[in-house]
Amino acid sequence: MTAGWTPVHFSVFSVVDEEPSLRAGRGGDRLEEAIQLAKEADRDRFHAFWVAEHHFHQGGILPAPPVWLAAAARETSRLRLGVMVAVLPLHAPRELAEQYALVDRLSGGRLEIGMGGGYIPQELQGFGVPPTERRQRFDAALPEFVAALSGEPLPVPGEPGVTVRLNVTPVQLPHPPLWMAVQRREALPFVARRGLSVALIPYATVHGLDELERNIREYRSALPMGAERTRVAAAFHVFVGDDPEQGREALQRYLDSRVASGSPHFEARLAEDPEGASVEGLEKRGLVMIGDSKGAREWVGRVEATGVTDLLGIFDFGGLPVDVARRSMRRFSQALGLGGRRRGPGKRPG
Repeated sequence: MTAGWTPVHFSVFSVVDEEPSLRAGRGGDRLEEAIQLAKEADRDRFHAFWVAEHHFHQGGILPAPPVWLAAAARETSRLRLGVMVAVLPLHAPRELAEQYALVDRLSGGRLEIGMGGGYIPQELQGFGVPPTERRQRFDAALPEFVAALSGEPLPVPGEPGVTVRLNVTPVQLPHPPLWMAVQRREALPFVARRGLSVALIPYATVHGLDELERNIREYRSALPMGAERTRVAAAFHVFVGDDPEQGREALQRYLDSRVASGSPHFEARLAEDPEGASVEGLEKRGLVMIGDSKGAREWVGRVEATGVTDLLGIFDFGGLPVDVARRSMRRFSQALGLGGRRRGPGKRPG
C-alpha cells in the first residue's frame, strides 16, 4: 500500500450515451458535444478525460475510441485522455495496439488505457463473440496487446521464427499507463497480481462507500512488491447545479437504459438489491453526487476516505443538455479549487 497521503486526481468520464427522443428536439451532434466537454475539462484543470467504447446501442455511441481520442488531442493541450475500456475480445490485439500507440504519439504522451472484456451481450454477439468465451478471449489478447505496445517482437502466424514489431511506438515507455476495469470483487486479486491499476464503477458493483473501501483494501493487499504506484479509479455520476431534480431525472433515465442493456452482472445485482437502480437509493449510499458546491466538497471527502486515487465524474448523462453538463463541471472544478490553490490532504487510509 502506498505510504502517506496520495493526492486525488479529479477527472471526467463520458459514456457518450444518447437519448434520441431528447436529441430530436435539441439538435447538435453528441460526439462533438463530448469534444466540447473535453475542451472545457482542459480549461477547468481536470486531470483527464475518459470515454467508453460501446457498439450497436444508444447507451454509448462511441465505437472507435482511438479516432475520438486523436481528435480530442488536437483540441486540448494538457489534459490526459483515456479509454475506459478498450474491449479486447472484440479486436485483433496487435492492430488495437497500433491504434493506441498512434494516439499516444499524436497526443504527445497523454494517453491512458483501460482494458476490459465487455459485459453487454449485444455487443459481444454483434462481433460473433459468445459471451461464455469473453474471459478466455480477454486473457489470450492481453499479453499480445501489452507486448505489442511495448515494442516487443510479435510472432508471425504460420511462420515459425519470423517476428514483426509495431512501426509506431508510444511516447510513454514502455507503454501508456494501463488500467483494468472490474465489476466483481473476486477479480480484484487477479488485477492486483499483474501490477495493474484498477477502475471501478461503484453504482453498479457495490452497496455503499464502506464496501468500496473494503474492496480497495483487498486490491491493495494483493499487490506484489514494487507495485505501490498503481492507482484506483472510481466513476460516479455528478450533478452540481441549482436544479437537482433535473439531475435526478436525467440519472434515472440513464439507470433505466443500463437496465435495458441486458448486462447479466447488473441484472443479478438488481435482483438482490432493487434500490441499486433508483436515484434515491444511490444517493442514500453516497454512490452519486447531486447537489450544490458545498455538498460536492463534503461528498468528495467521503470518497477520498475510501482510498480512491482517481475520481472520475460522469457529468453528461441521461440526455442532460451539454450546457448544463458544462456548468456542472465548472462548478465542481471551482468547488474543489482545481484551477487555483490545491486543497490540503483529506483523510486517507494508512
